[in-house]
Amino acid sequence: MLSNLTFDTVQATYPWRTRLAFFLLGALVMVSFAPFDLFPLAPLLVVPLLFAFTRSTPRQASQLGFSFGAGLFLTGTYWLYVSVHVFGQAPLVLAIFLMLGLVAIMALYYAAAGWLIARFADRMWPFVLTAPAVWVFLEWLRGWFLSGFPWMTLGYSQIDSPLAGLAPVFGNYGVSLAVMLSASALLAALLARGAGRWPFAIVAVLPWLAGFMIGTISWTEASGPAVRTTIVQGGVSQDRKWLREQFSATLDLYRESVLDNGDSSLVVWPEVAIPSVVDQVESYISQLEQDTGERGQTLVFGILERDFAAEKVFNSVISVGGKGRQVYRKRHLVPFGEYFPVPDFVREWMRLMNLPYSDIAAGDDIQPLISLPDGNLVSVAICYEDAYAAEQLYALPDASMLINVSNDAWFGDSIAPHQHLQIARMRALEVGRPVIRATNNGVSAFIGADGQVLDRGPQFEFVALTRDVQPRQGLTPFARGGNWPVISLTLLIILWAGWRSRTK
Repeated sequence: MLSNLTFDTVQATYPWRTRLAFFLLGALVMVSFAPFDLFPLAPLLVVPLLFAFTRSTPRQASQLGFSFGAGLFLTGTYWLYVSVHVFGQAPLVLAIFLMLGLVAIMALYYAAAGWLIARFADRMWPFVLTAPAVWVFLEWLRGWFLSGFPWMTLGYSQIDSPLAGLAPVFGNYGVSLAVMLSASALLAALLARGAGRWPFAIVAVLPWLAGFMIGTISWTEASGPAVRTTIVQGGVSQDRKWLREQFSATLDLYRESVLDNGDSSLVVWPEVAIPSVVDQVESYISQLEQDTGERGQTLVFGILERDFAAEKVFNSVISVGGKGRQVYRKRHLVPFGEYFPVPDFVREWMRLMNLPYSDIAAGDDIQPLISLPDGNLVSVAICYEDAYAAEQLYALPDASMLINVSNDAWFGDSIAPHQHLQIARMRALEVGRPVIRATNNGVSAFIGADGQVLDRGPQFEFVALTRDVQPRQGLTPFARGGNWPVISLTLLIILWAGWRSRTK
């Protein structure tokens, strides 16, 4: 009878069925993230995977980890197909190849996690320490290696759980570490016998209690009067945004949003709200400078910027109004979206196939903050730059507010815009600053310094949201130390586990 078989026997007898089961398990973890937000499922669904690692050889564990990671990323990032094929108009075969290629690359990190955990964790307490360390170190590694792709990091799934209280201290990876520590200790408690279960059970519960208690601490404080702010979401669909017949209507739409909100000190438009380059719409920008100058406003908007001398094009945010013209240029570009790390012959093929092939240039790593007339300084992140928390810490403690402009219209009516909002919420919580988030067709929102959504607009329509935003000052522990305390700890544990395994 199957019920009498051990996991080892089941895996040996039904290898492909076992891998399929863990593929589906990984796929199910996706619902712990936005827009479903079933955060308790993240640690609970990881437990069977960790159990399988403890009952497998390193090779078997790597196969199960790959299956799990493939399921997680196929369901969690299927929207790449929408951006590449539906809106990017790439051939169907190419879109599927790129999507599955990314899924496979991301799954390799989970394969590595399975191999290392099975290799090092031969006893319960070493397992409880090593499994979370390996998992989080590899999450961090895939977040920056070869440009990185930090999507689907477990910490994001906990933005509404008690574990979120740990984010201002340890950051998103610290929250991931807490999830995995709780899951590994829970498994150890289930496998232990008698009174030996209680120490593991206490460890499993401890991160949740610590998160709840630390979450009551306010790490930053209000700084000066609130800033009346309007977020403008144009609601122009991606398939019409760059059409010639849409251009004048888009310019009028956005200018009217400034004229209609004269009582707002700050108005924020989305990424590349104006589908043009600066030098082609100078007269329009001059009109905006006059409009905002007459009202004492500051307007922040996205547009492409061209440097003729250097033959470069930047994805930029420009501020006009009270403090003159200021510029921020996107630093962390999207591979195969804004630049193409491919040989020249591939780039030539892309040109012949009528596919995008030109690179956007990256801005400087350290750039001046946007200065408002009232003295507030604002940090800007364009699109998925806000997924790279450590890269934004240079702006603190000077920045009293954060702005994220994005164009999630590329992903249609998928889960991606909701995931991106979840990421922006984590950035607010980590550093104790409000986030003003303007997107082309959703999800635009005001996010409080505690990571909670204060106001949000509906998707796929014009929205003008106005709210008083409270600037903040001070530094959270995470803003002081970044990811290094957590990553250093995980690396030390991994080195200890490796040394321990070798000496045995």
